[in-house]
Amino acid sequence: MPDAHDFLANLALVLCVAAITSLVFQRLRQPVVFGYLVAGMIIGPYIPIPLVADEAMVKAFSELGVVLLMFSIGLEFNLRKLMAVGGPAGVVAMVQSSALIGLGYLVGRLFGWTTIESLFAGAAIAISSTTIIAKAFAEQGIRGRMADIVLGILIVEDLIAILLIAILTAVGEGGGLSPREVVGTTLRLVLFLAGLIGVGLLVVPRLIRAAVRSERSETILVTSMGVCFAAALLALSLGYSVALGAFIAGSLVGESGQEKVVEHLVAPVRDLLVAVFFVSVGMLLDPTVVVEHWPAILLLVVVVVVGNVVAVSAGVFLIGEGLRPAVQAGMSLAQIGEFSFIIASVGIATGATREFLYPVMVAVCAITTLFTPYLIRSAPRVAARVDASLPGALQTFVALYGSWLERLRTSPGVGGRSRTQRLVRVMAIDTVLLAVLFIGVSVEFPRLVGLLDDVAWLTGSAARAVVLVVAAALAAPLVVGLVRTTHLLGMALAVRALPAPEERKVDMARAPRRALEVTLQFGLLFAMVALLVAVTQPFAPRIPGIVVILAAGVVMVLAVWRSAKNLHGHAVAGAEVIAAALGRRVAEGAQGTGTDDAMSRMQAMLPGLGEPVAMLVEPGSLASGKTLAELDMRGVTGATVLAILHGAERIASPRGETRLEAGDTIAVAGTHHDVASVREMVSRTLEGPRE
Repeated sequence: MPDAHDFLANLALVLCVAAITSLVFQRLRQPVVFGYLVAGMIIGPYIPIPLVADEAMVKAFSELGVVLLMFSIGLEFNLRKLMAVGGPAGVVAMVQSSALIGLGYLVGRLFGWTTIESLFAGAAIAISSTTIIAKAFAEQGIRGRMADIVLGILIVEDLIAILLIAILTAVGEGGGLSPREVVGTTLRLVLFLAGLIGVGLLVVPRLIRAAVRSERSETILVTSMGVCFAAALLALSLGYSVALGAFIAGSLVGESGQEKVVEHLVAPVRDLLVAVFFVSVGMLLDPTVVVEHWPAILLLVVVVVVGNVVAVSAGVFLIGEGLRPAVQAGMSLAQIGEFSFIIASVGIATGATREFLYPVMVAVCAITTLFTPYLIRSAPRVAARVDASLPGALQTFVALYGSWLERLRTSPGVGGRSRTQRLVRVMAIDTVLLAVLFIGVSVEFPRLVGLLDDVAWLTGSAARAVVLVVAAALAAPLVVGLVRTTHLLGMALAVRALPAPEERKVDMARAPRRALEVTLQFGLLFAMVALLVAVTQPFAPRIPGIVVILAAGVVMVLAVWRSAKNLHGHAVAGAEVIAAALGRRVAEGAQGTGTDDAMSRMQAMLPGLGEPVAMLVEPGSLASGKTLAELDMRGVTGATVLAILHGAERIASPRGETRLEAGDTIAVAGTHHDVASVREMVSRTLEGPRE
C-alpha cells in the first residue's frame, strides 16, 4: 500500500509543475491543456529532468479526473438539449465521425498496424474535444449561431464517443472483431443502458431535487458525487468503462432540472482532477516513440485537420447554415482531445493494442490542440477567401441554398411528412442490409468458397467467382433501391421547399428545385456511402474504402456543379426581371411599400430566388462609396445582391467591383437573418444603425 507521504509528495509535484506550465501557456495565449501535457512530460520518466513522479500513483488519481470530466459532459447532455439541437447536428456528427473512423483506419493499415489497432486509431481521431473548444471559445469570446452549431455537433459526438468506448471495451476484451461479437456487444450495451437509465430516471432526479431542497452545498455535492461514482463502479463491474457510467450519471442528474446548481459545485473539483488527468497523459508521451512513428503522427494530424474541416464544413453547409458558419465550424472542430486518450487507454488496458498507440494519440492531440486557436481566429478570413474564389455559378448556388432550406424548415408539409419519414426508413433499412451483406460475405468468404468446393466440385478460383457473383446479385437490388430512395427523398424535400405550379402553368422554379433536389440526393447518398465504408472497412481491409469515398465525392461535386450552372442562368435572367421591375416602380415614384409590393410579385413570379427585398443605401452609411468586394457583403451576411438601381442605371447580377452610393436601391435575397444583416450594413453609420 503506498505511503501517505509519497502520495502527498507526488500530488504536490504534479500540481506545482502544472501551475507553472499553465501560467506560461496562458501568457502565450495557448490552451492551458497543452501546458498540462508539457507538465506531464517534465515529471514523466522519458525526459532527463530530476522531477519524476510515480506514474502508477498519478494515473490512479487521474482516473477520478476522467470520471468527473465525463460526469460534467453528461450534465450538459439531456433529452431537452438533444431535442433543441435537433437532427441536423446529429447528421453532421454522424458523417464526420464515420469519415474520420474510416480515414483513421486506413492510416493504421497503411503503416502495418493490426485491424483492431487501426480501428482504435480511427475511433480515437473521430471525436473533437469539447474541453479544448469550450476553453478556446471562452478565451476568444465566440458566441452566437456558429457557437450553437458547434455545441450541437459536440453533444452528438460525445454520445457517439460513449458508445464507441463501450463497444471497443467489449471488443478489446474479447480479443477479436466479428459480426457476432459486435452484435452481441451492442445488444448487451442496449440492455445495460436501458436498465441503468430506466431505474435511474425513477430515483436520481428525485434524490438530487431532495438534496437541493436541503439548501446545503455539501449535501448537494456529496449526493451528486455519490451518484457519479456509484454509476461508474456499476459500469466497471459489468465490464464497461467508468466513463460510460459517469456520463450516464451526469445525464440522470441533468434530468432533475438542477444541473446548473450541481455543475457550479462540481466545477472546482473537476478542474483540479482534470488537470491531473492531462498531466498523467503527458507523462506517457515518450519522445522516442514519437520519433519512431513520426510519419504516422504527421499523416494523422493532416487527416484530423483536413478531414474535419472538409467533412464538418460540407455537412454544416448542407443543413442550410451558410458557407461562412460552415467553414468556421469545420475549422473549430479540427482537433482531438480527452476522448482520444480514453479510447487509446481502453485499447492498451484490454490488450487489444500495443503501447505505442497512446503516445501517438497524445502527440496528435498536442499538435492539433496547438493549431486550434490559430484555426479559430483565421476561420473568418478563410471563409471569405473561399467564398471569393468560388466560380460565379457556385456563388449563386451558395447564396440561394440557405433560403431554400429555410423555406423547407418552415413549410407546413401537409401530407408530405409521412412520405418523407417512410422514405427515410426505407433508406436506413437498405443501408443496414447492405452493411450486413457486405460484412457477412467478407467474414465468411473462405468458408463459403470451401463449401462450394466440397459440394459443387468447383475449383478455388471458380468458387470465389460464384460467391462474388451471388453477393453482387444480392447487393444490386439494395444499391438500386438506395439510389432510388435518395432520389425520391431529394425530390420530395425539394417540392416541399419549392412547390410545383398547377398543371399547364410555366414552372418558373424548375432550375432552383432541380439544384436543390440533386444536392439533397447526392448529399444523402454520399453520407450513406461514408457510413457504409466506416462500418464495413474493418471487415474488408483489402477494399480501398478511401477510393470509394473519393469516387462518391467526385460524383456529388460534378452533379452539384452541373445543376449550379443551370441555376446561374436562371438567376441572371431573374435578376434582369427584378432590375426592370424595380426601375419601373422607382420611375413611377413608388417608394417604401411600393417597392416591397414589386418584390413580393417578383417572388411569386420567380420562386427559388430567395425572398427578394428592396432597400435603400442610406446617406452617410458605412456602405456608401464602397464596392461589394470591399464590403464582402455575401461573405459577411450570406445574402446575394440580385440588382442595383443607381439613378436611371439598372445593374442586374452586380459583380464585386460594383460600387454602392448613397440613394441606391438594391434588391437582395437570402434567409431572413441574411437580409436583416444587409439592411443593418446599408443603414449603419459611424454613430450606429438608424432607428
